[in-house]
Amino acid sequence: MRWRLIKANCSRRISSGERIRGSRRKKGERGIWQRRFWEHPIRDDLDRQRHVDSVHDNPLEQGDVQRAIDGRFASFHRDLQHG
Repeated sequence: MRWRLIKANCSRRISSGERIRGSRRKKGERGIWQRRFWEHPIRDDLDRQRHVDSVHDNPLEQGDVQRAIDGRFASFHRDLQHG
């Protein structure tokens, strides 16, 4: 119940300029929440790095940007500064 309220509040505050796919629109869903989620404990440094790389590469894989550094909200910028 609590998470539903938190997500609903966040969704209302997000700009309406987001792209919403037809299947989500039919169900009244927003595109900011991941449909399927499961926890994954990070096992070691290599596993952590693979997950960080996946986050950086996701906008590329979705076709939203040409380079990871081009992402508007890319954590790539921050991580590049901190090594």
